[in-house]
Amino acid sequence: MTVMATAEAETQVCTDPVIRNQWHAVADLDEIRRGELRTLLLGEPLRCWIDSGGAARAAAGPDREIEVRTDYGYLWATLGKPSGGVFDVPETREHDRRTLNALTVGIEVSAPRAVENFLDMAHFPYVHAGVLGEEPHTEVAEYRVEERDGELWAFDCLFYQPRAAAASSQAVLAEYVYRVPHPYSAMLYKSSPTDASRMDAIGIFIHPLTATRIRAHLFISVLDDVSADREIRRFQQGVIAQDKPILENQHPKLLPLDPRAETPIRADRSAIVYRRWLSRLGVTYGVIPAAEGVRT
Repeated sequence: MTVMATAEAETQVCTDPVIRNQWHAVADLDEIRRGELRTLLLGEPLRCWIDSGGAARAAAGPDREIEVRTDYGYLWATLGKPSGGVFDVPETREHDRRTLNALTVGIEVSAPRAVENFLDMAHFPYVHAGVLGEEPHTEVAEYRVEERDGELWAFDCLFYQPRAAAASSQAVLAEYVYRVPHPYSAMLYKSSPTDASRMDAIGIFIHPLTATRIRAHLFISVLDDVSADREIRRFQQGVIAQDKPILENQHPKLLPLDPRAETPIRADRSAIVYRRWLSRLGVTYGVIPAAEGVRT
């Protein structure tokens, strides 16, 4: 994609019905409790606030009030007509978990590029060395990807990690399960360092300002009765700080859905299935659709 085409994508208002009819995580509720938020959603001006009765509200464009929800500590908004509520995160109903927004960060990249990076284990030893991976432990073992009830799941994901979480005290072979319940949001479940029978839950909930600019909210629901909130946040902030420059140097910023556009390898299985899934859903915003007649 040319520089000019990328600039056009940046200013384009979303007309993609698949994406307009989604719920999008716009802000951590604590952010708008501190004051009105003026931002963009899918290229349209958006204003979010807490009214005098304590309810979260939002208006798009000049002054069109839109539907909102408050799930998992975030304000979710839509410019269309979703067929249901926000996808379920059952871990938030388990009272012994630490559930919070670890951080919100602006990134100059498309939402699908950010989701694909979240699904990628192969970059751990190179981008997150000493934490989520290290050389020579670079191999991504075989894993399987399935579609269940309209969501993507990846199972049997194993990776050697020197420090898998804030509460970790030693290297482990971490087990991961990935879940993509929404075109612009993903979850991962990973071995908990404090409870071998359960998994920590981490999510990336993306606020798409434009086709090539996002705010990424890193959601966590962890089994950690040792670390302070600031320690949990500092660990996740360190991980995102390493991902951000990599994402912002991706070219093109939009995610190509044509299978010939970028050469896949075995470790990219989740990315390949994710791109096919977006194509099948008919997503056109934040992506470069495959040419007509090309099988994805």
